Amino acid sequence: MDEEIRLTTTDETEQAQPEKQPGESSILNQDFNSYQNFNSQFTPPPPKKKSTKKFVATAGLCVMSAIIGALSAVAVVPAIYPTNALSTTAAAKTTSSIAQVSTSSASASSQTNFPVAEIAKEVGPAVVGVSNFQSTQNVFGGSSNLQEAGSGSGFIIDAQKGYIVTNNHVIDGAQKITVSLSDGRNLDAKVVGADPRTDLAVLQISDTKNLTAVKLGDSSKLQVGEPVVAIGNPGGAEFARSVTTGVVSATDRTLDIQGESSFNLIQTDAAINPGNSGGPLVDYQGNVIGINSAKYAESGFEGMGFSIPISDALPTIQQLIKTGVATHPALLVTTNDQYLSYAQDNNLPLGAYISAVTPNGPADKAGIVKGDVITKINNAQVQSSSDLVHDLYQYSVGSKISITFVRDGKTKTVQATLGEISSNQ
Repeated sequence: MDEEIRLTTTDETEQAQPEKQPGESSILNQDFNSYQNFNSQFTPPPPKKKSTKKFVATAGLCVMSAIIGALSAVAVVPAIYPTNALSTTAAAKTTSSIAQVSTSSASASSQTNFPVAEIAKEVGPAVVGVSNFQSTQNVFGGSSNLQEAGSGSGFIIDAQKGYIVTNNHVIDGAQKITVSLSDGRNLDAKVVGADPRTDLAVLQISDTKNLTAVKLGDSSKLQVGEPVVAIGNPGGAEFARSVTTGVVSATDRTLDIQGESSFNLIQTDAAINPGNSGGPLVDYQGNVIGINSAKYAESGFEGMGFSIPISDALPTIQQLIKTGVATHPALLVTTNDQYLSYAQDNNLPLGAYISAVTPNGPADKAGIVKGDVITKINNAQVQSSSDLVHDLYQYSVGSKISITFVRDGKTKTVQATLGEISSNQ
């Protein structure tokens, strides 16, 4: 029998999961089949051409969600690189509200590459461990004391104010969050804002003494083959700030995982393991260019990790810091991917099946009704609910788009103006 394809997020915890309902996706234990109200008030980067190299991993997807028990450690293999010293600006201690994005090209072709040892020395102190504490039910039906339900990674983005970036799935469901620093301190952290739709979260610690912040790079300039370094806490505190190296394998991957489906992800062969979620992917100039979030975990597959591009994530991060919530472009519809297997069995067009439409929302005003199957947004093909999310997130609130859909076997096209929805809705 063929091995099951498993696509996992790289946090480190696991809980008993509720019984799956018919049509419910197993991805991150969140309902992709009822993906309601897609939305954003910030202006994202210009629309990207959707990759034809899309990862198809819908059969047998299995996820280690934000709460999984400790897994085995990864060996950190040192490598020999040029001996140039790393500039002190590569991971500067910052007092600005957010570390400035590098204006120089991320390409190594015209810049000095620094030894991995120097990158680890400069960036490592800005990498933190994030522990998710939750109460559990005891055998008598009552709640026990808070226990660590899982852990992940994060990185300090503002040293003066104590802001830390991580993945939403790392802190999801937490009743208490602690952050472990490189100097041995373990501090309580509060959630500034979290957004499941992009799998991003911002934490804050009050003790900002001797903090070091990362320097952000420009992930839009990444090239396939560039060397990168992943830093994080695989297996928890015992293996804190483990360093692995690799290259950018691709810059345009799309995964059917809530949050990650919103982006064209960076694929890398740098080892990313459970516990690495929320940690930084760093270029050879010491700039953070990605947020490690998921890995491809089929038996026999190695070196397939995925990171959210920092340039695409930054608008949401800034919103979370400023207002505590993030907004996104919306059609205000509910979809159901149970349709996909039915469509395949009956030779029907694949797409996002509309199971409900919000009255007076953008889709309703455009004439979309329950039972329609959206197959295109402008010229981009839509073959599932996650495709629809990904394509809508290439636009901003108020953008006018063309929607192609199938109704009663006939293809129609209408125009719609995107509304918005926030991360707390």
